[in-house]
Amino acid sequence: MQSMRLYGISAAIAALLAAPAAFAQDGDTASGKRFSVVGSATILEPDSDPLGAEVRGDVAPTLSATWHANDNIGIELWGAADKFNHRVRNQAGNLGTVDAQPIALSGQYHFGAADNTFRPFLGLGYHQTNISDESIGTGEHVSMTTPKGAIGTVGLDININPTWFARVDARYLDGDADLKVAGETVERDVGFDPWTLGFGIGARF
Repeated sequence: MQSMRLYGISAAIAALLAAPAAFAQDGDTASGKRFSVVGSATILEPDSDPLGAEVRGDVAPTLSATWHANDNIGIELWGAADKFNHRVRNQAGNLGTVDAQPIALSGQYHFGAADNTFRPFLGLGYHQTNISDESIGTGEHVSMTTPKGAIGTVGLDININPTWFARVDARYLDGDADLKVAGETVERDVGFDPWTLGFGIGARF
């Protein structure tokens, strides 16, 4: 299973690296826009409980910058501008908090013409999520290694004018990490598979 996941991630990265050359032959974009940036308020909700307890979601600002090979193909760098702070609970109550800060590189396909009012898009890429400031009241320091893996994106841009647009997007981050207690690994390949929901405003230039 792990080898299949690594193969899939490697294939996605190869596709991202090949995209600029493959689509350069299409020439200039019809819209004349090569770059876009988006600022969003994003909810990140863990899909699993990597610490063996309930890990609650949080809201943080995220930013993305996309280079457009043409009006339909783009390569996006996306990440959290601040840390998501997650409270950790079990049946006994609050255990503490842990911070997460993801960053990802994805290839995207935007459907329809650049001047369409509604433009859905899909993305696939690779992410890593920095885990920090673990403050779990177990008596010994609890930590996690950096989860890494594939990220999938679905979204919708709503054009306001040729420059400005609104965006809603959802992302799923697949990745595993090792769980450590007092510096010793106690469990390997713990699932850390959060999803996000973002609402933002973007500009093309």
